[in-house]
Amino acid sequence: MRNRNTEENKRYVARRVEQYTNFPAVKEPVELMEFLMKKGTMSRNKVKSLLARRVILVDKKITTQYNFMLRPGMLVQMSKNHHSTDFKSQLLKLVYEDAYLIVVDKREGLLSVGTDRQKERTAHRILNEYVERTAKGKRVYIVHRLDRDTSGLMVFAKDEKTKHTLQDNWEKIVTERKYVAVVSGEMEKDYGTVTSWLKDNKMYVTYSSLTNNGGDKAITHYQTIKRANGYSLMELELSTGRKNQIRVHMQDLNHPVVGDDKYGNGDNPLGRLGLHAFKLCFYHPVTRELLRFETPYPQEFRRLLWANKKEE
Repeated sequence: MRNRNTEENKRYVARRVEQYTNFPAVKEPVELMEFLMKKGTMSRNKVKSLLARRVILVDKKITTQYNFMLRPGMLVQMSKNHHSTDFKSQLLKLVYEDAYLIVVDKREGLLSVGTDRQKERTAHRILNEYVERTAKGKRVYIVHRLDRDTSGLMVFAKDEKTKHTLQDNWEKIVTERKYVAVVSGEMEKDYGTVTSWLKDNKMYVTYSSLTNNGGDKAITHYQTIKRANGYSLMELELSTGRKNQIRVHMQDLNHPVVGDDKYGNGDNPLGRLGLHAFKLCFYHPVTRELLRFETPYPQEFRRLLWANKKEE
């Protein structure tokens, strides 16, 4: 009996190994796209297709980030299996997934999570449906939120322990959190910092005070990337993550985010809120690995600022 079980285990392991194509060992730091084009002799479009289909693994983890930085010794594989549980959504793009986390790029107009009054489709619900297909009874947990009309990177946890680890240690775990915004008018300064205390009034509108009003202290660092056509393209880095922080602080500077119905001036050249969470870097709550995620500036942001020039 023991020998038969051993032989069955050997055959099982052999079948599992055949599910993947192993690429040559990583010998020097290199981006995933470059590595696959060189070692796999693939075109750029082919690599993008494989990443989008979620069949590329780095150290046993599905990786879809083309500029993921490989380190010497990492294992890069291509799955030969294409499961029916592949993620498909017009409202969310799956950027990264492992046993503990899911990182997505959310489109504008999609709620992060539902409320008692709003039961519509949300990022949370879409991801719950996805993991339910993968394993019955599984779910995802909210770690942080983006406003409905803000697009960009969000992280979700796959279990409560990971959720609490991230939330309870958010300021220590997150090393970089950046947004890009289009604001009305041409910003006077190239860079600066806004510090104030934010508090909601009885109408749930957040207002800002330069002195401690009993609200939450909020710090936003900003850099002006481009001024053109009566608008400014800004990069904003948060030292704190307060409700409506960027939108209120841009209002404080008299350069509100375009398309902002609540804190803006009625200027809406994009037909959407001009705010996108484009960069998120944090230490993995379990492996302690530093994860870096970055998305391009939305094309509509660039078109507005480069309206009379060829895109760079």
